[in-house]
Amino acid sequence: MKFGFVFPGGDARTAAEYAREAETAGWDGFFVWDPVWGVDPWVTLAAAAMLTSRIRLGTMLTPISRRRPWKLAGETATLDRLSNGRVILAAGLGAIDTGFDEFGEVTDRKTRAELLDEGLEVISGLWRGQPFNFNGKHYHIRETKFNVPPPPIQTPRIPIWIVGAWPRPKSMQRTLRWDGLLPNVMDDQGNNVRATPQDVSRMKAYIVENRQAQTPFDIVVEGKTPGDDIEQAASIVRPFAEAGATWWLDAMWDPPSLDPVLARIRQGPPRFM
Repeated sequence: MKFGFVFPGGDARTAAEYAREAETAGWDGFFVWDPVWGVDPWVTLAAAAMLTSRIRLGTMLTPISRRRPWKLAGETATLDRLSNGRVILAAGLGAIDTGFDEFGEVTDRKTRAELLDEGLEVISGLWRGQPFNFNGKHYHIRETKFNVPPPPIQTPRIPIWIVGAWPRPKSMQRTLRWDGLLPNVMDDQGNNVRATPQDVSRMKAYIVENRQAQTPFDIVVEGKTPGDDIEQAASIVRPFAEAGATWWLDAMWDPPSLDPVLARIRQGPPRFM
């Protein structure tokens, strides 16, 4: 299992310094929020890339519907080359209560899902290079012969993690086309509930049965562990690893200040034997 830390928010310089601290402390990934309006995640991660050499860098997460996919393709490819192949793109529909309506972004769930699917096809297609053409419901792209950027370093592409609503078949089928699952577990009433190791085990079985690609596939679980109690942290994380999760992301959303965030980063990831 690999271990990432989700930076809850702050200016780019602070985030970059915290990413360096995370790498020193042994974390495997450093992730930042992608807001509708706020500190730019890709500028932030570029700063983090310049202060680190090993740790993976990504967002948690990017709503593709409010991004121009060709611009996002260029940003991620540029960062992948800058970081020597350390980018992960985590994507989904996003939470509309984070400013979608205030800034005139699309809020209809079906339309956002269409934009997500088409956007990912455009992004991955542009990463492959020219010639590339796309003719969808929302995006229409003709190949270009000018200012063609170099592709990402990672092959066959930058890993794409997708939010999958479990046990919704249509949502889960989307995740199988890409490189990782960010579980969004739903109860019988359609409410979001925290994923359990049993949920992860069932999702793992579904992926093994239904995914045709033989490329690596991650199952990513987010939670919170105490950095000062190794045994308790292990008791939280180990059941998810045994169920099939490949990444654990520690997150401290809405802390009173960044001081406890830095302290937790320095305590290191919840590794267990």
